[in-house]
Amino acid sequence: MTSFDFQPRTRVVFGAGSIQRLGELAASLGASRVLLVADPGIVAAGHPQTAIRLLTAAGIESLLFDQVAENPTTDHVNAGLEFVQGRGVDLIIGLGGGSSLDCARGINFLLTNGGQMADYWGVGKASKPMLPFISIPTTAGTGSEAQSYALIADPVTH
Repeated sequence: MTSFDFQPRTRVVFGAGSIQRLGELAASLGASRVLLVADPGIVAAGHPQTAIRLLTAAGIESLLFDQVAENPTTDHVNAGLEFVQGRGVDLIIGLGGGSSLDCARGINFLLTNGGQMADYWGVGKASKPMLPFISIPTTAGTGSEAQSYALIADPVTH
């Protein structure tokens, strides 16, 4: 058996009411203006409003991008990128199911590394550091919050 040294870089904050720590956690990452990515159903349920209230209480400005559909495509990522470019965000938060979390990751790739989503299909394609990222899962499904990959479809080829 080959020896190895494993040092995960993902922090997990778990427990009832953990969302109440969002402002504190975002501030600990140096956030002053965040992009919050969610889908319309999550917005209708009031979850982003709670997150924005907590961030505001911590002195952090929030920009909400809520145009994410189930099984996000490059079109959703590009719309999110267009929404956030030039607005000086220093942290990205994905709130919702796997679609919101994956779209937020895709936006992070393009915002920090440029290009288009097809440039990042595969493994190890980012050449520049990405912005800090917080995942807030509201569903138990794909486990998107527990990994660093993003499932983003091409709307033409699927």
